Amino acid sequence: MIRNLVLAGTLALALMGAGWPTNGHAVLIPTDGGPTLAVDASTLFHTVASDFFLERDGTVYVQTGDIPAMWLRDSAAQTLPYVRFASEDPAFAGLARRVIEHESRNILTDPYANAFTAGYKVWEQKWEVDSLAFPVTLLWVYWQRTHDASVFTPRLHWMLQRIVSTYRCEQHHATCSRYFYGELPHGGRGAPFGQTGMIWSGFRPSDDACIYPFNIAQNMLAVVALHEVSVLAERGFGDRALANDAAGLALEVRSAVERFGRVYIMGIGWIYAYEVDGLGNAVAMGDANLPNLIAATYFGYLSPDDALYRATRRFVLSSANPYFYHAGYAEGLGSAHTPAGWVWPLGLITRSLTAESPGEAADGLRALAATDGSDGLIHESFDPRRPWHFTRAEFGWANAMYAELVFRAAAGVPAERFAPAQARRSVLRTAQTPVLALQVLQWENRGAIEMARGRLSSALFGMRLP
Repeated sequence: MIRNLVLAGTLALALMGAGWPTNGHAVLIPTDGGPTLAVDASTLFHTVASDFFLERDGTVYVQTGDIPAMWLRDSAAQTLPYVRFASEDPAFAGLARRVIEHESRNILTDPYANAFTAGYKVWEQKWEVDSLAFPVTLLWVYWQRTHDASVFTPRLHWMLQRIVSTYRCEQHHATCSRYFYGELPHGGRGAPFGQTGMIWSGFRPSDDACIYPFNIAQNMLAVVALHEVSVLAERGFGDRALANDAAGLALEVRSAVERFGRVYIMGIGWIYAYEVDGLGNAVAMGDANLPNLIAATYFGYLSPDDALYRATRRFVLSSANPYFYHAGYAEGLGSAHTPAGWVWPLGLITRSLTAESPGEAADGLRALAATDGSDGLIHESFDPRRPWHFTRAEFGWANAMYAELVFRAAAGVPAERFAPAQARRSVLRTAQTPVLALQVLQWENRGAIEMARGRLSSALFGMRLP
């Protein structure tokens, strides 16, 4: 019966049948002297209600909005904002646990693929370092929230082993790897490169081919994920060898990022490059897709106080960055993946999540409110001069990240801590999103969010999801 509901369309169909409302109580967000924004609390759970599919094998397949495929990165990011409810709500715990299981089966099918069909067939085999990091981070946050030992299955152990071995191989791509892809230059092998100690990547988080194969933001996230693997391997499986291997690789990659991942920009100084080749060449830019350089504090790789990070942030959020656009209704990061001049809500959201002031966070929220769809959902990108021109009306990853921003800025919900203690030794603090609502309004907003969460939880229980 459950499978028939899923085959009929999406989880949303089943939820509507269970009484899931299309509108609900509003979350109110003051915008630092600007107008107060009203967000329908139900839309904050839209990706769960429309993009999560319960499969016959008991796992949950997560579709990335309007494309019928499951990206390893997107699906983990679509789940992460809702894991905070898992410690108190068995329905959300069951949801996250089943997504983690599906991710593990995807990775064991092909660790080089970035996206899969519902039946574990490869949709696209664009090797991106972050594709293996995001599922680890999802597992880490789930375990931190629940300490649920049942998640540590043999298949999950094999997944962690496969992730570390794949990263090790791609650290020595020239002598170990057999990967190639037709869209890459030089016969599908990618640009020439030198040995750096970083992990080689064919593609960016945008799914565009790398110009140079060492993407700095991806390697930063891999460092955090490898530290997470180290703790999970030892605590979950008693596998000291895997734990030591992951921790050692994390230190090697971090050292390589700090040695090879910098570039000097006149008028700004030293910053982190976007990509390098280990031969002295670098791309200085910022892209909206996560992981990106301004998200280094979001994931806990760097402290917001870090001088190199602050210089990098100034560069990325300026006209010196060829993918920073300012026009019309918004200013923000774009991507080579979409038309020149078009802004990505993901970039606006990440900037607000890591904002250095309430005003900066409020600017992003106002721009999102002015450019979202009529249903309150978030696009992939839009023309800031004519925001009714956009790509992808329903982008699950962006909807989930928007929910994360609203949870923090409107309700004062604390950020998740991604990096384990051993990865935070040089990080004074992680990014804390400015809270824009006063305490009384935070309580009211939490109540609206809890009502929406409770209705969805009841519907999930009705489908026997836990």
